[in-house]
Amino acid sequence: MAASDHHQAADPEAVKRHPTLFRAIRKRRNPRLRRTDITVTDDRAVKRAVKAASLGNAMEWFDFGIYSYLAVTIGHVFFPSGNETTQLLSSFATFAVAFLVRPLGGMFFGPMGDKLGRKKVLALTMILMAVGTFAIGLIPSHATIGLWAPVLLIVFRMLQGFSTGGEYGGASTFIAEYAPDKRRGFYGSFLEFGTLAGYVGAAGLVTALYAVLDTAQMESWGWRIPFLVAGPLGLVGLYLRLRLDETPAFQKLEGGTAHASEAADGVESTAKGDLAKIFRQHWRTLILCICLVGAYNITDYMLLSYMPTYLSDELGYSETHGLLILLAVMVFLMLIISRVGKLSDRFGRKPLLMTGMLGFLVLSLPAFLLIRVDGILPITAGMLMLGLSLVCLLGTMSAALPALFPTNVRYGSLSVGYNLSASIFGGTTPLVITALISWTGSNLMPAYYAMAAALVGVIAVACMKETAQQPLAGSPPSVATDEEAAALVQAQTPPPKF
Repeated sequence: MAASDHHQAADPEAVKRHPTLFRAIRKRRNPRLRRTDITVTDDRAVKRAVKAASLGNAMEWFDFGIYSYLAVTIGHVFFPSGNETTQLLSSFATFAVAFLVRPLGGMFFGPMGDKLGRKKVLALTMILMAVGTFAIGLIPSHATIGLWAPVLLIVFRMLQGFSTGGEYGGASTFIAEYAPDKRRGFYGSFLEFGTLAGYVGAAGLVTALYAVLDTAQMESWGWRIPFLVAGPLGLVGLYLRLRLDETPAFQKLEGGTAHASEAADGVESTAKGDLAKIFRQHWRTLILCICLVGAYNITDYMLLSYMPTYLSDELGYSETHGLLILLAVMVFLMLIISRVGKLSDRFGRKPLLMTGMLGFLVLSLPAFLLIRVDGILPITAGMLMLGLSLVCLLGTMSAALPALFPTNVRYGSLSVGYNLSASIFGGTTPLVITALISWTGSNLMPAYYAMAAALVGVIAVACMKETAQQPLAGSPPSVATDEEAAALVQAQTPPPKF
């Protein structure tokens, strides 16, 4: 490319079309941008990447969803104490065990993903998740092998948690690095569409089993079916992931062009996959990530995992009653989540995230007061209030979180921050809420817990930088067409002359 390409005057029309991106480029140390620096995405490749990453996320939350929705039955099968509350607490404690090892998985798989590539690690996590879930479906009951039954359950839950430690950080990184800058929110929202699809699949299957099987059949063999379904699902997800190419951002980093590019941010010369330097050089961003994820996970697990148990165990409804209402709410959220992603591309990540956090802060108590009223309509209205607040987070977070960290440490940093927070706050949510209700005697404790989490989330969102329509840190701009790339080059302001 001729040198004169670097010194063209800005095209006012191009600036109007891409104002946010141009402002981001002009803030860089050297604003000169070559056409070869810009990534032009392949629409078909982006859609394949989104499909493969979202299916893996759907499988992850299918696995965790079935455990949550079968918590009462699993308590009877593996922890027969005669006390309903003790059984439920034991079941949720085993649910939380998987989250205790998630940070270890994040620390193991995250740096590996920055070193070896996103694709290979995501394939490995898919295999381990499928094996762990399928194995749970084969464990004999406590009545058959005694204490070994809960021991094996804990072992395979830990395998699930370890593999999941590399899943979300990798999947969200994968989509973020494939998507063009102006549509990262839209494509990122499909990752959480996968979350909802996993929960819907789990809730639908468990509801069907409760409807056609009696209690004795469910505790004898019916509970195993959802876990055994994970095997074939894992093979499908593995096939899709192995067909993908590595992300464009990682390929540029591998080839040295991401650091050499004059369009790239001036990031530190942190070695890829260096866990110690992630903590040393990015600790402030890690804390911000932990706060955002903590608030998001508590509200997420409270509604999508714990709510059916709350309705059956605390309010006395049948297992299928709560599942059917939650199923309807989740299907509705699936229908609108991509629109939320588009809104975050248009108006920014911060306004959407703040809306969701304030929604939980203001509406949690009224929502739970409605849920306590007898009748399908008030329960549905209360759950919709919570669901609409949650979808603002679901549709935005998967685009906002990867943008916090530069390319060379994105997978590792996000995996560590996300899973530390999910371990401390997310997976313990059902256990903590059940214990708080038992301790205080108030079944409004879920609302108070969600409000406390949302308050932390409001502060965290206020502290984060806006990243919508901007290139990922440490990577050159990514656009959808050659025309957009040419417009970016043409619209540059000439560098100052000395």
